[in-house]
Amino acid sequence: MNVVGFNGSPHENGNTALAMKLVFGELEKAGIETELIHVGKEKLRGCMSCHACLKSQDGTCVFDDDPVNGWIQKMAEADGILLGSPVHFSGVGGTMKSFLDRAFYVAGVNGNLFRHKVGASVAAVRRSGGLPTVDAMNKFINYAEMIMPASNYWNVAHGLRGGEVEQDEEGVQIMEVLGKNMAWIMKLMEYGKEHIPAPEPVAKAWTHFIR
Repeated sequence: MNVVGFNGSPHENGNTALAMKLVFGELEKAGIETELIHVGKEKLRGCMSCHACLKSQDGTCVFDDDPVNGWIQKMAEADGILLGSPVHFSGVGGTMKSFLDRAFYVAGVNGNLFRHKVGASVAAVRRSGGLPTVDAMNKFINYAEMIMPASNYWNVAHGLRGGEVEQDEEGVQIMEVLGKNMAWIMKLMEYGKEHIPAPEPVAKAWTHFIR
């Protein structure tokens, strides 16, 4: 089994990446392979709501001049997905949000590519804004019908300068517990595939509130 993680920070060795690596450490102890991809340093455009991915039905975004389509493929092939973001004005970093908007829309209109994968979100923050940031990323996971593990507190670690999250004793524990629970759920699901059939997917019902 494998988990692919997406670091929304522009700093490859910053606090967000370190928090994610704490989760990865527990996954690797359980024999699960991990890969960390750095999103925050890339130049990505946001979703243009052109619906080309809905029309093409080939699992890709129409924009092919950045790494997003390759990342979507990695997510589709992975057993688990870990999302991580720094906190920018009490929310997800802009580059990470652009990536998530495009990736999850493509996945959703192409047969729900991430359905029943195990997914979790973490954030690194100086002081506040961690909870709305994690909550925003969790919205993508929930919408995709993914399975979400929990920790023993909200998935937020604190630190200002790179490396300071390692001084957040509770934050470190939160990430480690999350990694252990994520590995456990992934193994349960892998075992259960042979014994309990998954619910059949249903066609999405699209409604609005204008009458």
